Amino acid sequence: MALGNYLQLAQNMGLRYVSFRAWRAVQTRTGLLKKRFPTHPPRQTFISRDAWKNQESRFFSFSPPAALPLAESDALQNRVRALHQGTLTFFSAQVYEVTDWLTNPATGYRYDASKHWTEIPDFSAKAGDIKYVWEKSRFAFLYDLIRYDFHFQKDQSERVFEEIESWIAENPVNQGPNWRCSQEISLRTLNWTFALHYYKNSSALTETRFARIVQSLYRQMQHVEENIQFSRRAVRNNHALTETLTLYLVGLLYPFFPESVRWKTKGKCWFEQEVAYQIYEDGTFLQFSMNYHRVVVQLLTWGIQLAHLNGEQWTMVVYERARKSLQFLLTCQDATTGWLPNYGTNDGALFFPLTECHFRDYRPQLYALAQVLGQASPYPPGIWQEEADWLGLGRSEYSSEPGLVVTKAPVTEDVPDGTYAFDKGGYYVLRDGGTLTFLRCGHYTDRPFQADNLHLDIWENGENILRDAGSYLYNTDEQWTRYFAGTSSHNTVMLGTFDQMRRGPRFIWFDWIKESRAGWFQSNAYIFEGEFTGFYQSGQPVTHRRRVTKQAGKNRWLVEDWLHHAPAEVPMHQIWHPGATFLDNYSIKSFDQQRVELTADETEGWYSEKYGQKVGVPRLVFSTPGRYLKTEISLIANR
Repeated sequence: MALGNYLQLAQNMGLRYVSFRAWRAVQTRTGLLKKRFPTHPPRQTFISRDAWKNQESRFFSFSPPAALPLAESDALQNRVRALHQGTLTFFSAQVYEVTDWLTNPATGYRYDASKHWTEIPDFSAKAGDIKYVWEKSRFAFLYDLIRYDFHFQKDQSERVFEEIESWIAENPVNQGPNWRCSQEISLRTLNWTFALHYYKNSSALTETRFARIVQSLYRQMQHVEENIQFSRRAVRNNHALTETLTLYLVGLLYPFFPESVRWKTKGKCWFEQEVAYQIYEDGTFLQFSMNYHRVVVQLLTWGIQLAHLNGEQWTMVVYERARKSLQFLLTCQDATTGWLPNYGTNDGALFFPLTECHFRDYRPQLYALAQVLGQASPYPPGIWQEEADWLGLGRSEYSSEPGLVVTKAPVTEDVPDGTYAFDKGGYYVLRDGGTLTFLRCGHYTDRPFQADNLHLDIWENGENILRDAGSYLYNTDEQWTRYFAGTSSHNTVMLGTFDQMRRGPRFIWFDWIKESRAGWFQSNAYIFEGEFTGFYQSGQPVTHRRRVTKQAGKNRWLVEDWLHHAPAEVPMHQIWHPGATFLDNYSIKSFDQQRVELTADETEGWYSEKYGQKVGVPRLVFSTPGRYLKTEISLIANR
């Protein structure tokens, strides 16, 4: 990178980040980092299986969940059958044959487990996306086996423990790709813990097996603690939340480890700090991603419930930010489907899949969080309640007042119609009848992930009629990275071929948007106005201003865009990504400053609903050499 980019990176990310990254690079090149993570550590004995079963630490109750009805789902049965045949659904999207723990099924590349994890690259064109190796090693598939055993009254504990032992045998301590990411290690630890407790009385959990699994858990958590400052200083996102919470929970649930008191104490303190930093005061999340915010919701639910079950409590900021997160996500949620806008980076993460709901359906996680916070149910009864039942939240729930158990009437509270502004995160929402209008307008004090300001999402009665294109893949060709992370995949305005910010390597953006303002106004209609300053690549700062007007109760939107101080020779493009039914049911017309109607160019667009998947779709672009466009979006009469 050029010197100016390094200086800008330092200014944006701060001295703490830059100094840590520099020292990390030194440790990696000199081998100091490798020495901090030894291989072939000595075996240790901690506790017998029977003593562990009788310890005082409390986990979710599996005896079985009394509120959980049996439901023999064909989809669940098919997924379990596929698992036994050696195939697995990756990222809730694509099915791959999985032959071992080290081969990327998308590329066929097999990683070398004899290499120290510091010698394994995160990004490699030859190996492909490393997430395809991590996916099975996360062990989220255990929930399908556990839920199948419950609903079909079976016992696959032998298979579960065989899988865990197989992983331990093929992934020596601190060697190979599955030791590369501390978040993946943390998730594996939590998922193994869930399985241990569910099958704790199974004859398949022998003394030898138990000792081997606990030994591996111990070494994995030693790794997480030793590497924790990487996620807290260099990454500072959901990775840090996952790892700090897992340190606390392992310290709480495995009190016999020598470091358990330290892990529990530091993990709790660090998690509280990360929650306070990463979840803004208005409930929005610093990763600017709906799916990653759901990750945080699941972590909060686990953390609050398990702390309460063991007579502990969190500092009040955890409860406050949890409540605010719930309010924000419910406000952005489509009432018909339970889906949220396909907005922000999305790697297919769903840490603890405990229902048969669609991957895009957020009701299981938001319902469970509402239960643990002692709030009224946001939904009527449905299959989304199963996750809360598994977590012991089906009957008596803990309220947001620490330690207080409450029993609630089955009250359901809908999000009222009206306008909502989440100024800190830069989100603006209008709920009006069966429609949802979602806009993003913000500036950055934390690292941006996409150049998508003034994106507009519109929903009508469960249909996402104007939508975000999604994320696709993190490690892919430059053309796809630029499209899905850049401005061209969002319903906003581009200046020529310039993104709103300047793309750097991997997840880095330069020329962060530092100035923005927005708000709702209401007279005889709902009116949103927002603007930001960006497009510095054009040679000068350019301001994009957008006004969206909607008549109450009518499926008609008027969108006006202005560009101020833009270079005269660069055209203005207004981009739209219509949903599957949009062109059949809606009309879209655009006019320039002279009120001349423009013809949309139907260009090649792409849509990625889930990680690793993309399909070609129409993309509409209105272009003008001018600096103003007025676009009318309206329901076709007599459709």
